[in-house]
Amino acid sequence: MEKTDAQKIRLGLFVIIGSLFFLAAIYFVGNKQNMFGNTSNLKAVFVNVSGLQVGNNVRYAGIDIGTVKSIEMINDTTINVAMSIEDKMLTHIKKDAIATIGSDGLVGNMIVNIIPGKGNAQAVVAGDVLQSYSRASTDEMLKTLDVTNKNAALLTADLLKITNEINQGKGTVGVLLKDSLMSKDLKETMHGTAESVANLNKMILSLNQEDNVIGLLKDNDVALKMKNIITNLEKSSGEIDKVVTNLNATVVNIKDGKGALNYLSNDENLVKKIDSTMTNLNDASTKLNENLEALKHNFLFRGYFRKQAKEKAKEEKN
Repeated sequence: MEKTDAQKIRLGLFVIIGSLFFLAAIYFVGNKQNMFGNTSNLKAVFVNVSGLQVGNNVRYAGIDIGTVKSIEMINDTTINVAMSIEDKMLTHIKKDAIATIGSDGLVGNMIVNIIPGKGNAQAVVAGDVLQSYSRASTDEMLKTLDVTNKNAALLTADLLKITNEINQGKGTVGVLLKDSLMSKDLKETMHGTAESVANLNKMILSLNQEDNVIGLLKDNDVALKMKNIITNLEKSSGEIDKVVTNLNATVVNIKDGKGALNYLSNDENLVKKIDSTMTNLNDASTKLNENLEALKHNFLFRGYFRKQAKEKAKEEKN
């Protein structure tokens, strides 16, 4: 059965519309993958790409600027990721920018985020290798969180055990909290300590008064006087040192047989003469006293001595 013209027209329209949709899809997909624009390659080296795939987006400051072109495993700790970046965005990316791998939302595809640098570095050129930073993956965070939860559970159990023992009055803390006598003694001790501190503060305040030693020492006039006294004492000490030095020299001279004193003390004949003279003087003084006593009792001089005694007594009364 031959097709009618209407059927042929509908078939042609369907083919044309389908072709237009196919071309539009190719255009949008290619535009998204930067297949029709001018692009340049940038690289970054990671330890773990965390599921990153070829064709995933590359973002700079939150803006899609390219796609992942290739992922090459260099060794067990080095993975080279090549990125296709729009040429017009290269002037905005600096050499101190940092490339990281993250997810597009909570459960989205993995993407490469390029974080702008903080310095004034030059713009990148095609083929440059960006600094990279590997963030902790979701699995690693979950493992760390699991360990943290287990530690928190153990800590909670220990705290619960300690709290129960304290409530039962066990241990030092439990005794302190449950023993009323100890609590009373501690309260009295704290009260006494507070009074002691208050008294100590009063004592410290009283030390600043001028009517005590500390206050007197703080007086500038007293300090100046004490300084003058100390200066005079230092001068006197120097003079005393000179006198002691001279005295030592004199003693040395005496020991060495120099000077009149040594002559007087070491000449035996002179010493004997001096002793004889002193003996005679003592004898003469004794005889003179005896003669004066005899004159007092003599009738010729008795009146004179009595008159002298009355005048002396009169002077003593006045």
